[in-house]
Amino acid sequence: MRSLKIILLSTAFNGLTQRAWLDLRQAGHRPSVVLFTGEEDVCRQIEEARADLVICPFLKDRVPQRLWSNTKRPVVIIHPGIVGDRGASALDWAISKELKRWGVTALQAVEEMDAGPIWSTHEFNLPAGLRKSELYNGLVSDAAIRCIRDVVEKFRNGFTPVPLDYDNPAVLGRLQPNMKQCDRTFSWHDSAQFIKRSIDAADGQPGVLASLAGGQYYVYDAHLDSRTGMPGQLLAVHDDAVLVACGDHSLWIGSLRLKPQPGEETFKRPARHVLGERLAEVPVLDWSISSSPFSTESYQPIRYRESGRVGELTFEFYNGAMSTEQCQRLVSALRWAKARDTQVLLVRGGRGAFSNGVHLNVIQAAPEPGLEAWANIQAIDDVCLELLSARQLVVSGLTGNAGAGGLMLALAADVVLARADTVYNPHYKSMGLYGSEYWTYSLPRAVGQAMAKQLTEACLPISALQALQMGMVQEIGPRCPDEFGLWLLQRANGVLTDPRYQHLRQRKLDADPQLMQHCRNAELEEMHMDMVQNRKGFAEKCSNFVYKRKTCCTPERLIEAWAKPQDIALVG
Repeated sequence: MRSLKIILLSTAFNGLTQRAWLDLRQAGHRPSVVLFTGEEDVCRQIEEARADLVICPFLKDRVPQRLWSNTKRPVVIIHPGIVGDRGASALDWAISKELKRWGVTALQAVEEMDAGPIWSTHEFNLPAGLRKSELYNGLVSDAAIRCIRDVVEKFRNGFTPVPLDYDNPAVLGRLQPNMKQCDRTFSWHDSAQFIKRSIDAADGQPGVLASLAGGQYYVYDAHLDSRTGMPGQLLAVHDDAVLVACGDHSLWIGSLRLKPQPGEETFKRPARHVLGERLAEVPVLDWSISSSPFSTESYQPIRYRESGRVGELTFEFYNGAMSTEQCQRLVSALRWAKARDTQVLLVRGGRGAFSNGVHLNVIQAAPEPGLEAWANIQAIDDVCLELLSARQLVVSGLTGNAGAGGLMLALAADVVLARADTVYNPHYKSMGLYGSEYWTYSLPRAVGQAMAKQLTEACLPISALQALQMGMVQEIGPRCPDEFGLWLLQRANGVLTDPRYQHLRQRKLDADPQLMQHCRNAELEEMHMDMVQNRKGFAEKCSNFVYKRKTCCTPERLIEAWAKPQDIALVG
């Protein structure tokens, strides 16, 4: 079967778009990415590319008529809803209404949004308690990839998409309005479960506007707790989160965004940072891993348990961002765990991204962003050092996507185990950074010097399968998060005797601490120039990322990717 030239038209090169790009390449096609920067520019790029098919995995903009009216080159929208569902708030409504089953539909772009004929659809059971971002990056992403594969196969076979027919009793979806704040609003007198569901349905964007501590904030990152108090009262502070009393129980709120004044821009940050002095009289609860390692508290960003010879340390930071303080807490937890009588230390992520490195939002909010960035990079380097210097054999579990310093942190372990179909970005250059986290030590020892240079220069994502083929990852486990957690612990219990890991056990014994320190020192010299002296525009790139400013053009590396020999060598 001939390979197809496929354009992925997307609002951003997000996780789903990256996964689609990688999956299509793995299937032998020649996908390229066009970011929707403007109607004229997008039409020109797609027409000049002479692609066979256009697929839109993540598109917030309306497809121009000039594109969808070309019947020889269909434009297919990937919509996160069941057949017949229409509107931009599909997942928000599904979570809010506690639907038991949901899906993803591939439909052809026409004049009326989400009303085109159906190419493919895949449904799944919708578990309770999922945040929108968890749902999108998990079950929705999986179903979307299946739809995309189906669309490509059907296109090859000359398939004619099926018109949407609301008279068909099997079509359960309907046009739904865009969810507004009035649809999301809650009172702190409501039940904690109801409030959490409202917040989960707005996770990522836009958040839910609520009154708190005398101010107006968009709230994110909610966790149930059994404590009680006067509804709306701030009961406690722990790490970066605040505990708010509800009508029955309470909720930990991990992140907030101040409601902006007209003409003002704000962005989300850890709740304790945003509230600041308003927390002066609020009790601080401390159940750090060193004081109560086996705590059963409901909100535990860092937690620990033991199974046989394995100590399992889980860290779960919102959106995979790691601030200076979070890194310092993780260092303390690692030092405590390393002192335990175990032989294997399993370090794994939580429900979302594994890690994406330093916390750009906290950096942007600092009085001196460059200095905060400098402190943050040294703190995450300290986390990596604890892994590199551990007495135990260290296993890292890539539970979700990882990028930049977050991926290099995982590579500081002796054995790296990955969840299936996760996506990694092993580079820093697009943020104007040289990179640290001992990457000049850990990445070459995993993939070789030449491939390490290629990965960091290309600024392109790689799949878990490619990471396995390169030697960056040793094994790939189940896609289901719960199944992966069980598999991960089983594999960690076996690494001490498994003959496949003999060379890694020996590599640990032969490690050179002086070389590690040399790599760190050299990296930090470069990073000081990038972060403090801003030699490559890190300050501007950080600001653009935090304020979500739309790119003015598609990055060069994403255009005509099929024509670049170095790209083909990297991901083929």
